[in-house]
Amino acid sequence: MMRAVSSMRFSKAVASFIFGLLLTAFGLGSSSWAQDKRQNAPGEFDFYVLSLSWSPSFCEASSERGSTGRSTRTQCGDRPYSFVVHGLWPQYDRGFPNYCQRPAPRLERNLMASMLDLMPAPGLIYNEWDKHGTCSGLGQRAYFETIRKARAAIKIPADYLDLADMKTVAPADIEEAFIKANPGLSNTAIAVTCDSKRLSEVRICMSKDLQFRACEEIDRRACRRDTVVMPPVRGG
Repeated sequence: MMRAVSSMRFSKAVASFIFGLLLTAFGLGSSSWAQDKRQNAPGEFDFYVLSLSWSPSFCEASSERGSTGRSTRTQCGDRPYSFVVHGLWPQYDRGFPNYCQRPAPRLERNLMASMLDLMPAPGLIYNEWDKHGTCSGLGQRAYFETIRKARAAIKIPADYLDLADMKTVAPADIEEAFIKANPGLSNTAIAVTCDSKRLSEVRICMSKDLQFRACEEIDRRACRRDTVVMPPVRGG
């Protein structure tokens, strides 16, 4: 009898362990359960993240991978891009929604073209609408108008507008430069991301009405390197 009970307890323990592994494997940990109540409902989110990509890093990494796609060719041609908009992402306080309409309403081509000054790659613009715009609860034009307003609310530090030479800098110094250039922005509302050596993005958290706001989870994903490299602006 005791052997049967021990066997049963062992089986339950194994089953619990396997279930835990499955939760981890499929991204169903505690943070994901916390957002399940909203189930990617359009418009049901807590705040935005405005993601500004350092274009020279993207182009350098693409060159190293041998990427020759249309979006890469468009962004990494002769025009000297510095920070470009990667996206405006609806977020939960824990986790985030994505692909809130399947299939997503097809983005109008002329609307896509109107955003190329801020997001210089057609594929990126289409993807951002499908993955993030559909979660905003806004129509296509209103969503991209919101992106434009969010970007207009951010002043890029002067040192990064036309970087002529490669720069090695601490992520904390990049944050500080943005904070100084943007009154009201604090270090709890901004995060710098990186790859193995280069600056990737500056992410700024904003409320639905585009005011700066704290975002602990975004900050936890920030770059932890002591320094990052900023390749120069093309043609610089």
